[in-house]
Order: sequence, then structure tokens, then C-alpha cells
Amino acid sequence: MYLDQKEKEEIFAKHGKNSKDTGTAEGQIALFTYRINHLTEHLKKNRKDYNTERSLVKLVGKRRSLLDYLIKKDILRYRAIIKELGLRK
Repeated sequence: MYLDQKEKEEIFAKHGKNSKDTGTAEGQIALFTYRINHLTEHLKKNRKDYNTERSLVKLVGKRRSLLDYLIKKDILRYRAIIKELGLRK
């Protein structure tokens, strides 16, 4: 599997409050970004994998909704996570 428990803990430790805090918007956005990057690489090799393409679109939508929530809640946290993950907008 491409994402094991250790990698998840590292992502949440880096972007959340600690490795066990999986509920923060920043941690979830970072996890979604990791998964989106993985699925994008998969789709470059397997162009006709439409189920994965659908999953990718759903993940992008979830990440977008979390980013929209973060804009409304705290613009400084939004700008920090965008800069840290290298997302544009």
C-alpha cells in the first residue's frame, strides 16, 4: 500500500498539531494533497482507469471544500497551508 500508518503520522505531525490530531483542516488538506499526487502519477501511466479518475475528482473536491472552509475561518492559516504545500490559487 502506498500510504501506511507511519507516513500518515508524519503528515499529521508536520501539518497538524501533533501526529494523533487528525481532525485539523491543515492535516486533512495535506493528506488529500499526498493522495492526489499519488493518483495523478498513477493516471499518467494508466490513462483509461476511469474509476481512479473519478476518485481523484472527488478528492480534489473535498480538498477544495476544506480550503474554502479555511478561507472563511482563518485566512492566515489558509495562506500558510497553501504556501507550505505549494498549491496555487
